[in-house]
Amino acid sequence: MTIRNWFKFFLNALLIGGGITGVVGLIVRWNDTFYPFIQNGEFGEFIAAFLWMVFLGFTMSVVAQMGFFAYLTVHQFGVNLFRSLTLWNWVQMLLIVVVLFDLVFFRFDLSAADTGRTALYLSLLMLLLAVPAITAWLKVKMTGKKHILISSLFFMIVITTLEWLPALMVRSGNIDQWVTILLFPLLAVNMYQLLMLPKYNAKSEEDLKKRQARREARKQQESAANGKSKKRTAH
Repeated sequence: MTIRNWFKFFLNALLIGGGITGVVGLIVRWNDTFYPFIQNGEFGEFIAAFLWMVFLGFTMSVVAQMGFFAYLTVHQFGVNLFRSLTLWNWVQMLLIVVVLFDLVFFRFDLSAADTGRTALYLSLLMLLLAVPAITAWLKVKMTGKKHILISSLFFMIVITTLEWLPALMVRSGNIDQWVTILLFPLLAVNMYQLLMLPKYNAKSEEDLKKRQARREARKQQESAANGKSKKRTAH
């Protein structure tokens, strides 16, 4: 990927993360943070709190991008290690099951006594399954490669969960709100990266071909100019 296309890719992912976090944070924290600012006429504080949410989204976007490029390395390593894409896909499926089991039974810390919290985390789980399923389906449809389904699910579920894990490990404060807010930018940015990377790679290849064509044309012009110069000198 060329530097210019990488910068566009990075910037768009950054804006998606910031925008999604700003909107979701505004909704989730409306009652206890944003509405009191409006009620008290503290519009500067309202804007500052919203911008802080956007900045948090930028941070989560960077985390997601680091996770994505790390996964590309892990994926290639897995294929080389198991010497078979089919076997590597089975390993990825097993890891998906293990991560989901760990998430539900250990990270969510659900309690039958707290039905509201249980409903929230089950809803987040459904979101964590639905978005990857849609993303993987779109990826297969875009590429026409059915074997990429498992890899797409693995990235969207396992890598997103690992990126989400620091928030899940906190047990104090309004952690349920932050867990909810942070899941959305991670899923959105990861979905964008998985679906749009081939487009930027193709655009980079096209730009490199155009650059090479310009170099060849320049060389031909210089060669023609040198030839004319030699002829004039000979005369």
